[in-house]
Amino acid sequence: MRKGFKMKLYPGMAEEYERRHNLLWPEMKEMIHAHGGHNYSIYLDEETNVLYGYIEIDDPELWAKSADTPINRKWWDFMADIMETNPDNSPVSVDLKPVFHLD
Repeated sequence: MRKGFKMKLYPGMAEEYERRHNLLWPEMKEMIHAHGGHNYSIYLDEETNVLYGYIEIDDPELWAKSADTPINRKWWDFMADIMETNPDNSPVSVDLKPVFHLD
């Protein structure tokens, strides 16, 4: 299953966001893969600070469980100072409606 979503950075935080992801913790990579996530990309619209994410997941139920892992919660806390978040520090994320795909 392919998932698209968007999130938003605070102004001036694009370089820091990229830096943190370039140093993504090995435990976070392992958790993503263990929960069926792969082929994961995030793109930035520099004019709006909107991030567009794309991930392929094996099982939506398994993927949903990744949110409650300790390493994911730690990542959310680590990222909360540079992007829009919910009260639990999860990123404000809006799923995007798929409208076209070509293999």
